[in-house]
Amino acid sequence: MTDISPLFGRVAIIGIGLIGSSLARALVEYRLAQEVVCADRSAEACAKAMELGIVATATTDLADALEGSELVVLATPVGSFAEVGERIGPHLRPGTIVTDVGSVKQAVLRDVGPHIPAGVHLIPGHPVAGTEHSGPESGFATLFEGRWCILTPPPAANPEAVAKVEEMWRRVGSKVELMEANHHDRVLAITSHLPHLIAYTIVGTASDLEESTQSEVIKFSAGGFRDFTRIAASDPIMWRDIFLNNREAVLEVLQRFTEDLTALQRAIRWGEGQHLQDHFTKTRAIRRGIIDARQA
Repeated sequence: MTDISPLFGRVAIIGIGLIGSSLARALVEYRLAQEVVCADRSAEACAKAMELGIVATATTDLADALEGSELVVLATPVGSFAEVGERIGPHLRPGTIVTDVGSVKQAVLRDVGPHIPAGVHLIPGHPVAGTEHSGPESGFATLFEGRWCILTPPPAANPEAVAKVEEMWRRVGSKVELMEANHHDRVLAITSHLPHLIAYTIVGTASDLEESTQSEVIKFSAGGFRDFTRIAASDPIMWRDIFLNNREAVLEVLQRFTEDLTALQRAIRWGEGQHLQDHFTKTRAIRRGIIDARQA
């Protein structure tokens, strides 16, 4: 028989945007917490969360949200983690688990870790899920179903705390993988961060075209360009912080991409059709692998 008892008493979600509000909905829907509350610096976001019935209470006061919480989830932009970590540290009681949903894991250990008191467990996490929308109204409970969630606990992390966070993500529908933080950041640099950077660049190039051509680009957008515009519509603050906090891995894969792009330019210039065909055939197999893994 599947265990349906709550994993936590009170859960505090710091930041009630797309991921935070989706997790809040999932925790309530799957009865994983007795009470879900949130804190957000935006009073408007707090009011919207209460209007939507996502949380029991919403506040701009971090101390109020953290009072009595067994699990604290950081769902703010990665660039805010140092400030948030410093502010929550004094209010964390022994036994509390702190996790996050950020896309850069070394930054969590670096910026939040020093502020975690003894007896409090930091278990960084990254649900690899999302849409181009933002705000508490954008979330939905099924966002994580069938998606990966990567946990990057430090070597000395409490095994019971790791298992509890892992179980939470499994119960909201995710497949869970444990990984070292540095490795996570390198993998996500190629699978997520570089594609977003390319999308922002391509759409930015289109926006710089003369007005007549720009209108035709919009009118005759094919599937590929539409996909780029969807990715490029993602939260600009979140992605600014991701690139700045994972700069080494992003710059490394960007250099490799630049070299590959130069090779393709050369093949097109010199009419090397076989080179192009071989390259496209190889990359086509990646798409088939993604479909087979049900991540399409």
